[in-house]
Amino acid sequence: MYYIGIDLGTSGVKLLMMDETGRVLKTVTEAYPLSFPKSGWAEQDPEDWYEKTKTGLRKLTEDCDRSKIAAISYSGQMHGLVALDADDRVIRPAILWNDGRTVKETEYLNEKIGKEQLAAWTGNIAFAGFTAPKILWVRDNEPENFSRIRKIMLPKDYLSYRMTGSFCTDYSDAAGTLLLDVEKKQWSQEMLKLCGLETEMLPRLCESFEVVGTLKKDLAEALEFPETVRIAAGAADNAAAAVGTGTVGTGGCNLSLGTSGTILIPSAVYHEVPGNALHNFAHADGGWYLMGCMLSAASCWKWWMEQVIEATDNQQEQAGIRELGHNPVYFLPYLMGERCPHNDPAARGAFIGMSADTGRREMAQAVLEGVIYGLRDSLEVARGLGVKPDHTRICGGGAKSGLWKKIAASILNLPVEVPENEEGPAFGAAILAAVGDGAYESVPEAAEKLCRVRETVLPDPALTEAYEKGYQRFRTLYPALKPLFAQMAEENRK
Repeated sequence: MYYIGIDLGTSGVKLLMMDETGRVLKTVTEAYPLSFPKSGWAEQDPEDWYEKTKTGLRKLTEDCDRSKIAAISYSGQMHGLVALDADDRVIRPAILWNDGRTVKETEYLNEKIGKEQLAAWTGNIAFAGFTAPKILWVRDNEPENFSRIRKIMLPKDYLSYRMTGSFCTDYSDAAGTLLLDVEKKQWSQEMLKLCGLETEMLPRLCESFEVVGTLKKDLAEALEFPETVRIAAGAADNAAAAVGTGTVGTGGCNLSLGTSGTILIPSAVYHEVPGNALHNFAHADGGWYLMGCMLSAASCWKWWMEQVIEATDNQQEQAGIRELGHNPVYFLPYLMGERCPHNDPAARGAFIGMSADTGRREMAQAVLEGVIYGLRDSLEVARGLGVKPDHTRICGGGAKSGLWKKIAASILNLPVEVPENEEGPAFGAAILAAVGDGAYESVPEAAEKLCRVRETVLPDPALTEAYEKGYQRFRTLYPALKPLFAQMAEENRK
């Protein structure tokens, strides 16, 4: 049988088809436009998602026996606001995760309502990208549109609604709305009241692998798919990516070195996080996960190469290989401010420890090390809560660097496992479809059988010891510079 994963991203939708053994048969990507109507705004037309998905499904399956298509599931960009009226018409373009218009609403939630109160209601604090601040923005700036709202959805759930007619969402995506009580896995009545919403405006909550319906008859006929194709709820992109790398259950974590960086650590139980130093979300395997998010990861290396030394080729493999673990130069990777664990938009990047004989080699090495040191900050928060992974999977563009993987293994003191399949969220969504169809009893069972490792980079004991001393020094730098960052931010606002 065939299983399809649909990853609804910001720039396009990626579709993947696999068989029950996890063999990827084909992938297709369809792009759609992204609108920036004002500075800092980011919107899309949900109709584009649906039309491009249909086009992608036709291309994905044009050379296969469509009668063997058993189930479909989704991965999707988080936090987006899709609002429908009483006739199921989209009221306004979707406001996306990377839209920055809600600074005022976010400050209101964190300062007036209070971070402690928000954490008690939802397990998280407010960020400008989350859904609840967007709802408050529409209420305060577009009251006519707000009065028409009858259904609120996340991006992937709109796609599912169009395909099945089922008004549902999964816990992992709902956790990023700031409307869900993540611990109890139910909508927070306090947050709904604060936002002026009724419970019936929000989708039914379910697990990511739960079947929420089958294809609508007219869509199945148009695609020449069986009407019996099952649709599983799917997951938020980070959760689906974790499923795709096999980071489910307990014992492991997933390190992503993309433009931004994340470390995602599954847990079988819910943990309260002091100071909201980590995101606290529901996982696609039925449990929870803690996640540290850095706003700049591989983008730090891109900045160094393109804007600082203006290099035309990748010299990363030659950066500091003679002195790993003994670099006197440190780099704070806060080029865009920082999210976890500091939650400080005023934080900035910095080189520290340079001397007259410092050259490009030491500074380049410091960039690579600084990103991993920063991610270890989040790992240490989880370890302090008793969540102690014994290995990490790795993905993202940075995972292609042998040097960076070696640095990561030794700074984190964890074996770094490289998945055989690098398809990420789309592969995770296909796995959820297979579980929903009954091909596997659970997400952990499916991940164990389908998510294979092609390479493991072990920590070097000598480097681990040296990097431990380096990390202890690194972790003192941000607290020492925090007052200066705040002062600089205040001066820039004047």
